[in-house]
Amino acid sequence: MRKMISALALSVLPLWALADGMGSLESFMKESQAGKAQFTQTVTSPGRDGQPGRTKTSSGEFQFQRPGRFSFHYTKPFEQVIVADGKTLWMLDKDLNQVTQRPQSQALASTPAAILASATDLNGLRKDFNLGNASDADGMEWVQAEPRSSDNQLRQVRVGFAGGKLAALDIMDSFGQRSLIRFSQLQLLPSLPASTFHFTPPAGADVLKQ
Repeated sequence: MRKMISALALSVLPLWALADGMGSLESFMKESQAGKAQFTQTVTSPGRDGQPGRTKTSSGEFQFQRPGRFSFHYTKPFEQVIVADGKTLWMLDKDLNQVTQRPQSQALASTPAAILASATDLNGLRKDFNLGNASDADGMEWVQAEPRSSDNQLRQVRVGFAGGKLAALDIMDSFGQRSLIRFSQLQLLPSLPASTFHFTPPAGADVLKQ
């Protein structure tokens, strides 16, 4: 009898483990209407011609408000701003004083930002991604998301949760470049001021519309 119970427990245990990541993602999408966090991003490019890949690290602040508003404000090693105001996606390269402007509806459907800020529930997210649990690693529970669109440059995204809280995004594109974003000091809030996601191009900036 004890052997049967042990065998049953072992057979059920992986199902519990697999459910944790999706459960954390569902809770995050339902319960976090707005929030902000610090982030560190490490981008690793694949090696070529026998040379090792290159790694670049940057950091800054991330803020979001569902549905469809977010900002990444990079402060190191140089300043760069990405803002989605609900209608338009803005990208500012401060050193070049150059702004790229794109319709948000065309830019965000199958992107990591859609996971964090665009969709309001799992059903909405499943319109653009195939979702599944991934193995626990680095002390986190992971969910794997693969774009449904075949012409997307994004290969897959893994979303990591630690203690049920958003902790990381692990992004792989079709060119083999990996971007790992780790979040810290996450604060979930009822809302953020509307001005948080208001963007005005700097004076004299070159604005490119796509």
